[in-house]
Amino acid sequence: MAKVAFLGLGVMGYPMAGHLAAAGHQVTVYNRTPSKAEAWVAQHGGSAAATPREASGGAEFVMACVGNDDDLRSVCVGIDGAFVTMGEGSVFVDHTTVSAAVTREMFAAAAGAGIGFVDAPISGGQAGAENGQLVVMCGGDQAVYDRAEPVIGAYAKLCSRLGDSGAGQLSKMVNQICIAGLVQGLSEGLHFAEKAGLDGRAVIEVIGGGAAGSWQMMNRYETMLDDFFEHGFAVDWMRKDLGIVLDTADENGASLPVTALVDQFYKEVQKIGGGRWDTSSLIKRLRALDG
Repeated sequence: MAKVAFLGLGVMGYPMAGHLAAAGHQVTVYNRTPSKAEAWVAQHGGSAAATPREASGGAEFVMACVGNDDDLRSVCVGIDGAFVTMGEGSVFVDHTTVSAAVTREMFAAAAGAGIGFVDAPISGGQAGAENGQLVVMCGGDQAVYDRAEPVIGAYAKLCSRLGDSGAGQLSKMVNQICIAGLVQGLSEGLHFAEKAGLDGRAVIEVIGGGAAGSWQMMNRYETMLDDFFEHGFAVDWMRKDLGIVLDTADENGASLPVTALVDQFYKEVQKIGGGRWDTSSLIKRLRALDG
């Protein structure tokens, strides 16, 4: 068992840190809103710290799941950053979805202090975090990854190193590209079924077992048909992720016409008040077009 710090207790980080405690690790948590950290300690034990610097002192592993590039920098470097107190040979594992550029920047900063750094974005949503069934895509040095993998296993059903620093983030971008197209296609299919007078549930029960089947289809079709989106991965977060994807595509020359189009569809969902709706709310945009 290890001494672990967890930075960021949002809808993903809170249960992930809980799995670490349940696995027997000694966990100290930090959250920008202290009351969230206090609630976590009341539920899971361990301790709370006022800053990333305080939380990370003496930790063998520091996990982070924050919001964006700037949030990651703020918890890593600076006067109250984790790198100030992390010891040589310790490991920082970043579960935030951020740009590959900031990942490599933090990797270099960590290396300068003798700290290992693994970029480890996650897929599986809130349910995956709560059930300890996340998929974790990692980048970084093999030896550092090998040390971190057993700890990550407390909340992962699959964890894999896909290359050097930044490879995890680039792989998460592939994940989001694929999801964007899938959800738009599912939305159009269900919308077509509604307009054609079909029983959407009956249709999905049949086609879900064939070539059209997907995780998105089987886990989201019922709430989509019920016009219920107060759950899951928020549109605002998806637009943040797709912004990273499209910026990276501009840099590497990848052509992503469907991804760019779906990003604009999500922008329209935001405009009708759906920023916190689940990403499957793309179907709501189609219904709104019908008036």
